[in-house]
Amino acid sequence: MSAEGLYVYGIVRARTPLPPGAAGVGSPPAALRTVGTDSVAAVVSAAPAQLRARRRDLLAHQNLLLGLAEAGPVLPMRFGAVAPDEEALRAQLAAAEASHLATLDQLAGHVEINVKALPARDSLASLVAGDSTVRRLRDEARRRPGYEADVRLGQAVASALSRRAAEAGRKILRDLASMARATAAGPDVQGCALNVSFLVGRSDADRFRAATERFAAAHREHVELRLAGPLPCYSFVGTSANPGAPATPPVAAGGA
Repeated sequence: MSAEGLYVYGIVRARTPLPPGAAGVGSPPAALRTVGTDSVAAVVSAAPAQLRARRRDLLAHQNLLLGLAEAGPVLPMRFGAVAPDEEALRAQLAAAEASHLATLDQLAGHVEINVKALPARDSLASLVAGDSTVRRLRDEARRRPGYEADVRLGQAVASALSRRAAEAGRKILRDLASMARATAAGPDVQGCALNVSFLVGRSDADRFRAATERFAAAHREHVELRLAGPLPCYSFVGTSANPGAPATPPVAAGGA
């Protein structure tokens, strides 16, 4: 995609230092600076002429946000957010200053950890032992092999695996929610029984991960858990988990 103007990485409190040695998206990497009001500032760089979701640029975007979070809370922009110019960006920041400050206060000292629950792989033996319907259809397929019998068995196995993963997902959600300040459901992901992000105190992140890993080990025949994080708090900006946060980013989203 073509881009002009200012590429916006995130919003921080005014006078938050930029991470040493950090650079922005683009090739060569763009120089970083801030644009803001007396209270809040956007971390920006010149927008590349051809802005695409290259791995290099995605990592530069996320690593900068993680570096900023080391110095204080940050409202992360999704990759590709571009403001038309400095004047328009400063006006938008001023108009949403109070809500930005409120959300920054809520995110202070927190990180995001995402948990996805998928049906356990290589768990057919335990599934057959524990599910009478699957066991019956397997026996029928052995007695009278054929296409229809195989289809019925395959559908029953897939349904049972998904059901067990969903049950385990609901339990892990209950268990982990007590360790988080807030939760946010993520978009549907094909094959996932659960996709939820947790707002976790930075000092509690290791304990949270350890609890998730213990659950995964104890329920490995029912569910496979995938963790991502600590991440910038993407899921907790402009959602009901953060009353007072802006409903939309303060700049035009130029990408995902």
